[in-house]
Amino acid sequence: MSEISDHEDQQLDGLRIEFTGHRIWRAVRWDGRLGDWVASLHDPAAGIYPTVICSDAAALRDALRAEAERAAARGGLR
Repeated sequence: MSEISDHEDQQLDGLRIEFTGHRIWRAVRWDGRLGDWVASLHDPAAGIYPTVICSDAAALRDALRAEAERAAARGGLR
């Protein structure tokens, strides 16, 4: 594996550990290369949108943190 692949694997592992309410993976582009970073809800309490798609790991982490905050606020309103 290349250094980039190892780094991306570590990023995926980190996201999966931090956001256990989501299934997280890399989409595969039409040409077979890895594309966007994707998270789908397992646990409805972990977010608002069923699927979040971002162009990189940092953006996905930020989006999932915002999702968690929105889900917590929604839970507090019930």
